[in-house]
Amino acid sequence: MTAAPSCALLDTINDPADLRRLDKKQLPQLAAELRAFLIDSVSQTGGHLSSNLGTIELTIALHTVFDTPHDRLIWDVGHQCYAHKILTGRRAAMKTLRMKDGIAGFPKRCESIYDTFGVGHSSTSISAALGMALAAQYQNEERKVIAVIGDGAMSAGMAFEALNNAGVADTDMLVILNDNEMSISPPVGALNKIFTRLMSGKTYNAAREAGRHMLGFAPPLLELARRAEEHVKGMIAPGTLFEEFGFHYYGPIDGHDLDALIPTLENLKKLKGPKFLHVLTKKGQGYKLAESDPVLYHGVGKFSADQGIAASSGKLTYTQVFGDWLCDQAKADARLIAITPAMREGSGMVRFASEYPNRYFDVGIAEQHAITFAAGLACEGLKPVVAIYSTFLQRAYDQLIHDVALQNLPVVFAVDRGGLVGADGPTHHGAFDLSFAACIPNMLVMAPADEAECRRLLSTAFAHDGPALVRYPRGGGSGAVPDDQLDTLPIGQGEIRRRGGSGIALLAFGSLLPAALAAGEALDATVANMRFVKPLDVELILELAGNHTLLVSIEENAVIGGAGSEIERLLADRGIAAPVLRLGLPDRFIDHGEQQQLLAELGLDQDGIISAIHKHLGQHAARP
Repeated sequence: MTAAPSCALLDTINDPADLRRLDKKQLPQLAAELRAFLIDSVSQTGGHLSSNLGTIELTIALHTVFDTPHDRLIWDVGHQCYAHKILTGRRAAMKTLRMKDGIAGFPKRCESIYDTFGVGHSSTSISAALGMALAAQYQNEERKVIAVIGDGAMSAGMAFEALNNAGVADTDMLVILNDNEMSISPPVGALNKIFTRLMSGKTYNAAREAGRHMLGFAPPLLELARRAEEHVKGMIAPGTLFEEFGFHYYGPIDGHDLDALIPTLENLKKLKGPKFLHVLTKKGQGYKLAESDPVLYHGVGKFSADQGIAASSGKLTYTQVFGDWLCDQAKADARLIAITPAMREGSGMVRFASEYPNRYFDVGIAEQHAITFAAGLACEGLKPVVAIYSTFLQRAYDQLIHDVALQNLPVVFAVDRGGLVGADGPTHHGAFDLSFAACIPNMLVMAPADEAECRRLLSTAFAHDGPALVRYPRGGGSGAVPDDQLDTLPIGQGEIRRRGGSGIALLAFGSLLPAALAAGEALDATVANMRFVKPLDVELILELAGNHTLLVSIEENAVIGGAGSEIERLLADRGIAAPVLRLGLPDRFIDHGEQQQLLAELGLDQDGIISAIHKHLGQHAARP
């Protein structure tokens, strides 16, 4: 076992005020200790690693120069916030990172006054920063507002909407572009090419070095330096993108060079108006394994800091099932086009991207565009499959309704991470998709009970001549191994998995079927695998309502507006007074923790289902 890293200097930092008392010559040592601590800490808890290693010097510089938390610091996405958490009094709590009742993996307002804006999804920081900056101006408060956004997050439309607004608002704010040439997957799109071209030009780099020295001049010469910089940029990069938005653009500068970062930030702090600083960093900086494979080390489980991430255990996951199905379906039908909003690895599309590069489109962090792009393909007779996490599909709800469902276009939505995802917590739980999808006309909504059924429902979705959504959970391991066929299932038809004699019927939607079967054995209850949230299996529900005294719906989705509510509505519309107990996610945001741990806490495991039924029966038996 590796000895804990030495943190002699880091141990003296309990908040940014301690950091500001250090001699600037001590800051490189602090950065080295912080980097070693992070590697050791994350190896024991899991979490986001390579992105955090890339922003250590930037985090130190920001908290050194700015008076946080009075000055507002907003991190986009939050994958890079661990150093920020450590320097703001949460170093000891890092051993509880992303664990139940521990600190979150993202900035969270209720966790610390230094977390000024809660994040988890990308491209929100500039909008939030503009709101805070204008609020300060309105309230006559003297404070600085800084948004730190990555180059991947800059590809999203929301970031440009905010830039467009901020440039004309002419308020005092600083946007820092943390450019590491990565999001989660390698970057794509024209914007990335602009950054690459700017950074690689020898003339521009020479001018940048000269400009860096100019920034250290006294204020009377600062305007002259700025004009000279504008003149040089005008010759080298006409119409610089961010200048056109109304920002004063500075950089690029080395994001790992504290001697460059701190003086630059100190000078920018004195300037008024919207400013844009372009900082170059390396994802995984200082840890060779993460530097060489930043995608693998983006989000990690527990691992050996010395030996690195061990090979996968080989347990089949729903994501892998989707990836294999996608390749097989593409081989069978040349119309299939696959789309992902910057989640190639996470959505299981690496193999497809390699085998069918001309039919694979990574559109970047642009979920809204991904859906409407798919709609355009479908209009021309192609069969797009959009692979997207449940929590990210929320960002494209209007496009789902207006551009796909309203036109009844045959787009398949392979919705990964449906239900509770575990350590990433409330920003990433797929808690609402069954509710928000089932209420949309023309939508076919399915929830497979295991990996084998997932493949068959994906084939069913692809064969359907209209919009179809298949939602499946993070992970896997049910033991139901899919075959290599592309068989479909009858739309709107569930199945009875167990017949019982207790008068209780459990209607399970999706991956909670194993827990329902276990509870059914204990209660001698009938258990149905419903499969379809829309359309519901009306015949099966009416049959169960007719010969059982209690129906229990079970779903890993918000109980409000979920499948159970639709069962109740179906029965009420037919004048059937069968009692229904609805089990699902409660009307609150669920914190982070292990998946099974959270399910048990929410009463969605075997014991919880049994307990809820006994409680319900006891309450009703006690009534006069």
